Amino acid sequence: TERIRWSVAFKTAVFMPMAISLFAAGIIWRIVYDRNPERGAANAAIATVHDVFSDTGMLHGARPSTDTLGQLADGAVGPAAPLAPGDVALVGLTAIAPADVPDEAEPAVLPEPLRGGITGVVWRDFTPGGGEPGRVDEGELGLPGVEVELRDAGGRVVATVETDARGAFAFEELEQGPYGVAVAAAAFAEPFEGVSWLGPQLITPAIIIAYTWVWAGFAMVVIGAGLAAIPRDVLEAARTDGATEWQVFSRVTVPLLAPVLSVVFITMMINVLKVFDIVLSVAPASVQDDANVIALAMWRTSFGGVNDFGLGSAVAVLLFVLVIPILLLNIRRFRREA
Repeated sequence: TERIRWSVAFKTAVFMPMAISLFAAGIIWRIVYDRNPERGAANAAIATVHDVFSDTGMLHGARPSTDTLGQLADGAVGPAAPLAPGDVALVGLTAIAPADVPDEAEPAVLPEPLRGGITGVVWRDFTPGGGEPGRVDEGELGLPGVEVELRDAGGRVVATVETDARGAFAFEELEQGPYGVAVAAAAFAEPFEGVSWLGPQLITPAIIIAYTWVWAGFAMVVIGAGLAAIPRDVLEAARTDGATEWQVFSRVTVPLLAPVLSVVFITMMINVLKVFDIVLSVAPASVQDDANVIALAMWRTSFGGVNDFGLGSAVAVLLFVLVIPILLLNIRRFRREA
């Protein structure tokens, strides 16, 4: 990094997470992992990519207003009974917020029967304080721009049309026979609801990501300082002797960097063994069993409602015993360097 003009700013940025407590870092990542894409940054980023490849249906959340309408296997919604030329298909939908109705929507009108064709209307079947479900009442708005499918007796789509500003549609010049009419399943596609980062399946990877974010700066700065301290003439001498870049890295750089790497490795081992606060703050209480670590188990046993101080003390001693070999390894390294 010494070759980069903004190396100081870069080192400051990557080292900054260590300036805050792990508990505060956990709270930050708890918010980042929020399942609601409007609050959680992680799901907001995923939702942005998701929306590029998959559109949210304009009628998501809507449901049929009467039992005469049914949902097909592929998610389309239409009259359950078969239709014939000359019939009128009424597709009334509820659970549509006024804000979700397109601005160009006009009051729905019951279309006239069409000889040799099937007409129909798709509308918001709701009148505040009154109205009859399944009937186009005064003031109820049509739903424009909705894709309606015409299906044959075998359920195969044979034609599609879009509703006009009043929600009306028509299939003309049809042969005799039973048909089905349905609003396309794409109109009911649900929006991206977010990945459950804080659920039992992903809580451990989520904590690992948060913990890596905190300590990556420490490792990068220490290793960067070690790389800057390597004599350049040694590297150039190896290249002069015909060594490839991989040989220079594996046989010169890594051995000279070994003391620094051991410092990073030992420090990370100790930190991982005693990790507690970031796990407590990131993992909700309902999934702490899935994200449990030794220090958290000690705290939950002693102060988390069980109040078994004897068992909690035993877990604390176990944690101390696990750290001792790493401390001895570190002391041995100090003596060797001295």
